Amino acid sequence: MKFDYLFRNVTVIDGSGGEQYRADVAVQGDRIAEIAPAIRGQAVHEIDGTGRVLAPGFIDVHTHDDINVIRLPEYLPKISQGITTVIVGNCGISAATATIKGHVPDPMNLLGEAKHFIYPTVSAYAQAVEQARPAINVGTLIGHTALRNNHMDDLLRTATAEEISGMRAELRLALQQGALGLSTGLAYASAFHSSTEEVMALAEELAAQKGIYTTHLRSEFEPILEALDEAFRIGRHGNVPVVVSHHKCAGAKNWGRTVETLKLFDKVRETQDVSCDCYPYSASSSTLDLKQITDEFEIVITWSEPHPEVAGQSLQQIAQSWSMSLHDAGKLLMPAGAIYYNMDERDVRRVLSYPVTMVGSDGLPNDPMPHPRLWGAFPRVLGHYSRDEKLFPLTVAVHKMTGMSAARFQLAERGLVRQGYFADLVMFDPQTVRDVASFSDPQQPAAGIEAVLVNGVMSYGRDKKVIGRAGRFLRR
Repeated sequence: MKFDYLFRNVTVIDGSGGEQYRADVAVQGDRIAEIAPAIRGQAVHEIDGTGRVLAPGFIDVHTHDDINVIRLPEYLPKISQGITTVIVGNCGISAATATIKGHVPDPMNLLGEAKHFIYPTVSAYAQAVEQARPAINVGTLIGHTALRNNHMDDLLRTATAEEISGMRAELRLALQQGALGLSTGLAYASAFHSSTEEVMALAEELAAQKGIYTTHLRSEFEPILEALDEAFRIGRHGNVPVVVSHHKCAGAKNWGRTVETLKLFDKVRETQDVSCDCYPYSASSSTLDLKQITDEFEIVITWSEPHPEVAGQSLQQIAQSWSMSLHDAGKLLMPAGAIYYNMDERDVRRVLSYPVTMVGSDGLPNDPMPHPRLWGAFPRVLGHYSRDEKLFPLTVAVHKMTGMSAARFQLAERGLVRQGYFADLVMFDPQTVRDVASFSDPQQPAAGIEAVLVNGVMSYGRDKKVIGRAGRFLRR
């Protein structure tokens, strides 16, 4: 038999969390055809993998790449990390099903401008993804804020029974068309005024379609335990799995409290299916939120509509040069984006190493000066946290990026190096893999990622260029 690709003598880390082993791995068409200690067949492309790890392509469970995977289908920031699948539609904001009537409400403006929201259904979004042929696979959640914006004239209030009914019908259709579940961004003003009951009513639509509920909590600051309790109650009410997005304890007064939050996770996991995702940095990034302005930690402005010239400067510097308070400067910058140095490194390590934590980048691709997680999250876990800091073995790191994520989001026949599974594969050098992207120079591909296959097509290699585009839209 002649295979398309044959990886010789690789160290296979199969994504299951189990032990690594040496093998040959053959690919035929879009599938893994054979795995054996030594494969006798020949291949069009034979790759010597001595000293290299072959793993399932990484799954970025937390992204805001909704529109960018269509507009910029090569999508170098993700494929250069070994990512072969992204989950979009997080934090309550999705391009799929969103209809914009006037201006784009915050934080939906993170995804793009009004002219980019042209996908009124999941089917329309899926078709656009398939036509664009991005370098990576795409699955979507449906954003609660997107639904609110479609059905409400004012986002700064609770929805009426009629509005909730309209949102439910739209969510039901989206799930039937293959959406993975519902996401909320309850911390943002555009969703903060929704009641728990409003979200519970939407969660009722999920169980019948076996969807998932992911949430950017109502607060990641002092009221975090109450916010977690609300998330778990919504999951219980809808009888659906809950994923807490980018779990953190934000704000200096909150540092160290992951001891409490993870204890709550332990307790709830005895009776309920709950997990979380996390990015491997102690700084967060989002739109500038006046409620989060403080002098307790540094805030760097990444973009500002009225003042684009200040991108890359700290809020403190800007306020000083304008001779005004941090809050007054913040008001003049709006709408704007910011990086908040608002976490404690020990909390990050605690969450990252928690048994049911997946890796998600949460990168914001439209920031002119993005947080380095957009380009560096996954290699940072492999290189910095697993190899250098020995936070957990490489097999665990890969499991958190592959098998665990595929199972959680029901991505059939992906996330494992297994015969018959889709050939989403990444080969990397475990000695040199690392994140190169930094806060001062964030748009840089990782080191040590040597080959990335998506659906059996070689898509990225050592010369750090996208050489194939074989991504698909993934339905639940």
